[in-house]
Amino acid sequence: MRIGIVGCGAMGSVYAGLLADAGNNVIVVDTWSAHVEKINSDGLRVEGASGDRTVRVEAMLKPEGIPVDLLIIAVKSAQAANAAASCAPILSEKTIVLTIQNGLGAADLVADTIGEYRLIVGIAAAFGASLTGPGHAHHNGMEAIKMGPFNSLEFEKAEQISDIWRDAGFNAEAVENVIAMQWEKLICNVAYSAPCALTDLTVGEVMESEEVGPVSRAAAIEAWNVARALGIEISVDDPIEHIQAFARRVFNAKPSVLLDHESGRRSEIDFINAAIPREAKKTDLNAPVNETLVGLIKHKETKLNFM
Repeated sequence: MRIGIVGCGAMGSVYAGLLADAGNNVIVVDTWSAHVEKINSDGLRVEGASGDRTVRVEAMLKPEGIPVDLLIIAVKSAQAANAAASCAPILSEKTIVLTIQNGLGAADLVADTIGEYRLIVGIAAAFGASLTGPGHAHHNGMEAIKMGPFNSLEFEKAEQISDIWRDAGFNAEAVENVIAMQWEKLICNVAYSAPCALTDLTVGEVMESEEVGPVSRAAAIEAWNVARALGIEISVDDPIEHIQAFARRVFNAKPSVLLDHESGRRSEIDFINAAIPREAKKTDLNAPVNETLVGLIKHKETKLNFM
């Protein structure tokens, strides 16, 4: 299969490395010129929970060439819609698009841009991925990739795409209720994204912190309560057990919000912690913990002039 990946950052590199190693024809698109040059000259190296491999993929700064069968959008939530629009040169009417972002809201923007009829929404769980340098990605885990149709796409298409990921070594599964899967991940995201970014602690360190741990747990409980109030059919009975099991799997990982801050970038907090008070407004609940965390993150980003 010819697969395009737009956003060859930490997670995109892991996707590209394993999918290419399985024999797929993979092209990657990224705006970091040194990364693109290194991949084209020496290959893409991916190491960590999946092993250590260097694969040959075609890298480019902007999408061009023959249309792909599958397009994976692996950029940050705030960039997802623009990334989808930029990929028009490599889309055909038959191209399936799989968008994988943290939080809530990005898939709706992508659907508005390229059409819901071709869209699959994905959730990546417990990878703890980072770029160690140009052309080199590392990941601490690879618990699961779950995906499901955004709306009108046939479920069988999602099953076919999940088979391709499974053949590449991912624990991939097509699910009917992808919204519930998003919320189950979001509960973990809100527990650690903002708290880690505000304290420079890893996921496991926040979990064990006497000072920050209670804030993390309160954020997760708020998200869990909002999901239940909205009637989302999540399978999480105990949000604390849920987020702590997650943290133990990726104890040393840094969430994407912290990694963004370390790189001087604004984060995707609007799609993570900020999603909880936004969704709470649809119910009779409030989300003061997450609202406060968002305010602190936005103040930090403004004060430090993050781009």
